[in-house]
Amino acid sequence: LAQEGSTMLRYALLALVAAAAVDAAVPMSNPVLRMRGGGKSFPKLPDSVKPGVVTGKALKDLLTAAKENGYAIPAVNCVTSSSVNQVLEAAAKYNSPVMIQFSNGGSQFMAGKSLPNPKETLDACVLGAVAGAHYVRNVAKAYGVPVVLHSDHCAKKLLPWFDGMLAADEEYYKKNGEPLFSSHMLDLSEEPLQENIDLCKKYMERMAKIDQLLEMELGITGGEEDGVNNEHVDNASMYSQPDEIWQVVKALSAVKNSMFTIAAAFGNVHGVYKAGNVVLRPEILGNAQAYVKDQLKSKEDKPVFFVFHGGSGSEKDKIELALKNGVIKMNIDTDIQWAAWD
Repeated sequence: LAQEGSTMLRYALLALVAAAAVDAAVPMSNPVLRMRGGGKSFPKLPDSVKPGVVTGKALKDLLTAAKENGYAIPAVNCVTSSSVNQVLEAAAKYNSPVMIQFSNGGSQFMAGKSLPNPKETLDACVLGAVAGAHYVRNVAKAYGVPVVLHSDHCAKKLLPWFDGMLAADEEYYKKNGEPLFSSHMLDLSEEPLQENIDLCKKYMERMAKIDQLLEMELGITGGEEDGVNNEHVDNASMYSQPDEIWQVVKALSAVKNSMFTIAAAFGNVHGVYKAGNVVLRPEILGNAQAYVKDQLKSKEDKPVFFVFHGGSGSEKDKIELALKNGVIKMNIDTDIQWAAWD
């Protein structure tokens, strides 16, 4: 009974922090970024954005609204149906869109770590991700909030997991006219730049056919997450350059009907660290926006959709500048894990 009570308490704490995380994603015009508080709601969302899982044009409209209104949608990693419910309950409480995402390890946990999971196919990871996605789809609409259903970091060695999810997306599309997941992330940042771009473009061509968004990583996010340790990477690799970002935009924009976001590195680190140990430079994103705008000869000041990885514990002013420079998604996994452990 004591153990059961402890587990229930942890889940209750997790629910509170999930609520806090959703509440933290406020419009830039609000002068105070509070972790808790009542009554705030997002600006009116586009008419195409409905309760439930959002895909295709509605997803693009949602992300465009976030960029235009200066806020990022919180992305929360889930590993059980209970954690999914807690995130959805928090989103409903604060009338907020939210992103639910499954990592490779979280997907395996969702299915059960006793299941066979050979590295050539990663069957348990695929099974858990697909099962989790179907669960989110079955309950999300009932909570009355828009949900972006996403998979997190996928390194080159994990591509069998990505391939399995994408096959499930294509099968779902045949029956329902939309993919199972809203989007997936490819993290090939440890590979040479051209290989990263070429593989992303290859998958983008396949995903564009089913109205699915690709998130790609450019530059390495430091720290450790989900068994991937980048605590000792070269510091230069943690800061993306404008021309690198332009190369990605140019390549992926050439794919018909492509939708993509870029997790460009600006000093991001997974985990929470003592102030000063992590040097975030979100001005890099602003410089890149100006550079890409010039290359495209675009009238739009912020043509790129950026993603903020390693958002937990970041300074308020750095978050605000990142939002100003086109960040529309912010990952906050570690803050939620710490609260659950506490």
